[in-house]
Amino acid sequence: MIDLTRDGEVFVLRMDNTENRFSPDMLDAIGGALNEVESADGPRALVTTGTGKFFTNGLDLDWLSGNSQRLGWYLDQVSALLARFLSLPCPTVAAINGHAFGAGAMLALAHDHSIMRTDRGYWCLPEVALRMPFPAGMQALVVARLPRVVAHEAMITARRFGAEEAMAKSIVEAVASETELVGAAVERVRPLAEHAGANLAGVRTKLHADVLTALNQPN
Repeated sequence: MIDLTRDGEVFVLRMDNTENRFSPDMLDAIGGALNEVESADGPRALVTTGTGKFFTNGLDLDWLSGNSQRLGWYLDQVSALLARFLSLPCPTVAAINGHAFGAGAMLALAHDHSIMRTDRGYWCLPEVALRMPFPAGMQALVVARLPRVVAHEAMITARRFGAEEAMAKSIVEAVASETELVGAAVERVRPLAEHAGANLAGVRTKLHADVLTALNQPN
């Protein structure tokens, strides 16, 4: 489900569960991997990626359909995961290997940097097409991490952005081929690994204070 490896100073967290939807078990597994990254000593950084044609398809709608009475609890868990990535004590890069939809697209935004595969996958916020509201914390994350006009377009149209357009719109900062994607992400963040630690965590927390407050509010 989750594979965490290390390339020198850089951890690589790979989600490997078909569409990588955020089931409760998946959320727990990602949280466990982040525990290891957070507790490591010395310079470190994190690359997050998926497998096959999916980075992550976001919310586990199948799980929700059988657990609708737990919707608030579930959204709280997803929001807490986004908040945790946003406040990690080390530099982060999302290596978007395939589709990143909904909360999966937001996971990419919760990283410092993002690189997207050129030949497959879309970044998309489909909530309006699904007639789903944006939880306040997730909306705050999108608005904070994207140019306002791009956030507006993405949220009200459910448009699917391919890699080149996503880069042109500042949704991602770079693109790479499938074979070069993770390596490019590792090399993007490796020089920043020396910044890891409590000071970086404090800078992040202050920088994103409003978003973190919103993400940590009960849904």
